[in-house]
Amino acid sequence: MEEQRETLQRIISTLASKNDEIHNFIDMLNQTIQNVQINSSNVISELDDEFDALYSVLDEMRGSMASTIQQEQARKIQALQNQLSNCSNALESSEELLELAAQSLDIKDPVKFSEAARQIKDRVTMASAFRISLKPEVSDSMTHLMVDFTRERHALQTVKFLPVPKAPIIDLAACLVIDNCITVSWRMPEEDSRVDHFVLEYRKTNFDGLARVKDEQSWELIDYIKATEYTLSGLKFDTKYINVRVRACNKAVAGEYSDPVTLETKAFVFDLDNTSSHVNLKVEDSYVEWEPTGGRGQEKVKGKENKSSGASPKRTSIGGKAPVKGSRDRFAGESYTVLGNNAIESGQHYWEVRAQKDCKSYSVGVAYKTLGKYDQLGKTNISWCIHVNNWLQNTLAAKHNNKTKTLDMPVPDRLGVYCNFDGGQLTFYNAISKVPLYTFRMKFTQPLLPAFMIRCGGLAVSTGLQVPSAVKTLQKNENGLSGSTGSLNNIAQ
Repeated sequence: MEEQRETLQRIISTLASKNDEIHNFIDMLNQTIQNVQINSSNVISELDDEFDALYSVLDEMRGSMASTIQQEQARKIQALQNQLSNCSNALESSEELLELAAQSLDIKDPVKFSEAARQIKDRVTMASAFRISLKPEVSDSMTHLMVDFTRERHALQTVKFLPVPKAPIIDLAACLVIDNCITVSWRMPEEDSRVDHFVLEYRKTNFDGLARVKDEQSWELIDYIKATEYTLSGLKFDTKYINVRVRACNKAVAGEYSDPVTLETKAFVFDLDNTSSHVNLKVEDSYVEWEPTGGRGQEKVKGKENKSSGASPKRTSIGGKAPVKGSRDRFAGESYTVLGNNAIESGQHYWEVRAQKDCKSYSVGVAYKTLGKYDQLGKTNISWCIHVNNWLQNTLAAKHNNKTKTLDMPVPDRLGVYCNFDGGQLTFYNAISKVPLYTFRMKFTQPLLPAFMIRCGGLAVSTGLQVPSAVKTLQKNENGLSGSTGSLNNIAQ
């Protein structure tokens, strides 16, 4: 009996739950009915507004056309009245002359008759009745102002509710990913003159295809696009791919989205490794700043050099990251160095560095992971760099294996670093003009880490950048790399 009671309770619970579902569904249906009524009233109101607007246009057109007819009527009547007045004056003058001529016939004196006949002849020659046109100057026809609304009437008879626009088709072959921008191009499956604008949505993902649920990011929206292409600029490619979809909108409704396409946006991304950087460096993600008291403060507290196992409290609070287990020793001594936390093992990569205006000395380059904690960039055979010295005068130099080549060119506001691991090339650029500054050529035998050394000032690093198109163009023609040869290339093996 107890078992039957439990079974019955489960049935009661199930029925109660189902009843709640039905009640909720009934409430939803009633609300939907109410919404249909409200929305129908709104649509009818909008329909009335549209027809009122159409009537207003027709009334305005009728008034304008009637005014044109009235103006044409007035012009023609005025012309005919002027002609009528002239004819009346000519007729009156002609009748006077006719009466005078009849009277002259009664003159008996030959001399007087001759004089009167001559005067009449002269007046007849000058009479307006013989020079006036007896043809109306204007026609009484007004058919040139007739209208034929057959085509318009037919068009009005075909007026229907606005159709839902079809989904656009993204032309994957015309889409372009370059210079940290994505140009998306699309077309309508058939011409639709009623399309008012397009809406584009995109989201980043690390999957080749639609984003997985667990990694799904929200769509970012670009609205009111009038053309059939759009360029997303200023992107940071911190993921491998980007999903894109487009839909068309007319005045009333938006259509379905196009099939999403996936565009590859691979780029080299790294942060600065604050677990092994010199204690005089304040590091946070992609920014490093030199602090002269950092190392001495640590020595006063500990009496010895700071190791990676004992990160300073100040640096831990700034970086927000604890030292990674098994990480390398911190750089020490005069090696005010910080490395990137992501290694280059293949491919072509690009990143940029901007120095603060008061930055006195810094180096930008790459190094093998085996770079010693006391090693300075460019003074070993496993590191390559561009060094900027602003202490007394601005100088720019390429360094490798403790050899230096001074570069006779101004120090750029922003440095670009291009690394072609497989091709054995490391080129530094003026990141603004894309003019090459120097190129190292060697065969890389170990993974490379972005490397930075700074004394006095700060460096901001921009990652997630694609290789700029201008740099790719220069790679096609090695002769275009001006200033890219030197004695350092010969010892860079």
